[in-house]
Amino acid sequence: MERIPILKLGPFLLVTIQIDLYDRVALNLENDLITMVSKTGAKGVLIDISAVNIVDSFMGRILGNIASMSRIMDAETVVVGMQPAVAITLVELGLTLQGVHTALDVEKGMELLKTKIDIQYGSLDEDEEEGPDDRTD
Repeated sequence: MERIPILKLGPFLLVTIQIDLYDRVALNLENDLITMVSKTGAKGVLIDISAVNIVDSFMGRILGNIASMSRIMDAETVVVGMQPAVAITLVELGLTLQGVHTALDVEKGMELLKTKIDIQYGSLDEDEEEGPDDRTD
């Protein structure tokens, strides 16, 4: 059975889809990703679909489900590399992919995830700059 690799990059999980997502593979990806978010405590999921030529309503629903489940588990989801034909198809199917953020490429997607985490949790740099001795009472 085919599985799509999930890589951990710092606080993020990266998935690069290089094959056609048949129903079983898509469902396995959904389950594997949510399991990895839980296991690793990841704060973001980045899904690269630049090699995907067709997204049907089932795949659109899977992406939406991944985003919803990740958000419940305290992680943001960004889909990157969407081809124009895929975007057109999603709009024509009426799929809004609620809760899924998008970016043009992996680099911009990582920046978006970092921004989302900084907004939600505050910058780690700021926390490190202010030590216990720096506080005034």
